[in-house]
Amino acid sequence: MKSIVRRTAFALCSAAIAASASQLHAQASSSFDKSSGGPGQAYPTKPIRIIVPYAPGGSTDVVFRILAPRLTEILGQQIIIDNRPGAASTIGLDIVAKSAPDGYTVGVNNIAYGANPTIYKKMPFDSEKDLLPVTLVSIVTLVMTVHPSVPARSIREFIALAKAKPATLTYGSAGSGSANHLATERFAHMAGIKLLHVPYKGGGPAVVSVVQGETSTLLATIPSSIQHFKTRRLIPLAVSSAKRNSALPDLPTISEAGVPGYEAIEWQGLVVPAGTSQNVIRTLYQATTKASQGADVREKVSALGADFVNTTPEEFDQFVKRELSVWSKVVKEVGIKID
Repeated sequence: MKSIVRRTAFALCSAAIAASASQLHAQASSSFDKSSGGPGQAYPTKPIRIIVPYAPGGSTDVVFRILAPRLTEILGQQIIIDNRPGAASTIGLDIVAKSAPDGYTVGVNNIAYGANPTIYKKMPFDSEKDLLPVTLVSIVTLVMTVHPSVPARSIREFIALAKAKPATLTYGSAGSGSANHLATERFAHMAGIKLLHVPYKGGGPAVVSVVQGETSTLLATIPSSIQHFKTRRLIPLAVSSAKRNSALPDLPTISEAGVPGYEAIEWQGLVVPAGTSQNVIRTLYQATTKASQGADVREKVSALGADFVNTTPEEFDQFVKRELSVWSKVVKEVGIKID
């Protein structure tokens, strides 16, 4: 099982990012031309709604709220962030899948997209047929945090505490199948401990729960938790990436801190309803890439521990297919289930 845990979606994510990075600037030029949304139609001609399938305050929400003003400038139409949390992104993405394929309803997908078809017995939409990829926008490192009342200040101390008090420590998540849920279950499996899962409707509420002491720990995204480290309302133990993160350079990785080989990375992409024209998809991809190249935008996102990727639609399509295949195996092996 450890071989599967150590060589799955997160390794593939790194490989996909490395393979595409050298092509990005050539494929998305600094110039930007609005496309045709269809025969005789310019695009866009009205506001565009981006459905974030999680509550406000989580990393997925934060990253796209940073991007939204710049996208509005580039596209010449207002970008509206519409939070539709629930069922680990399934509720929000179902709305997208059932929307008109005209480019005016765009969805955000993430790591849960690859796991949900295996976790949920019945999905309201087909992940492989009902939504089309636009671009893999960003990756976000997770950080293991604890409430100050938890008597652990390192990964080894946390594991020892969990083994001394099995099935008593609780962890929050943005919902069953979310990045926090998947990553924490893999951590617990590799560490040989048992933690109790408390799902919320988004990363924001999950962060609030651990800040208030309702849950013991949270593998939080850096963007949603970093402000609480300065006030000591949360204690960071280690980051989930293979290498230390520039936003928290003094914090060790979980792998070096006590769970060798562990790695977990959250990602966010854009999708549109099946049937959307390739011209519209290309316009959204080019606009998103240009928006992420702004120095102010990159600085804000980097400071939060996130990094822009901006793969092409074709590259993102291949990435999503790998995620669906890999997470099907991991969910079954680890035994992740809906609570």
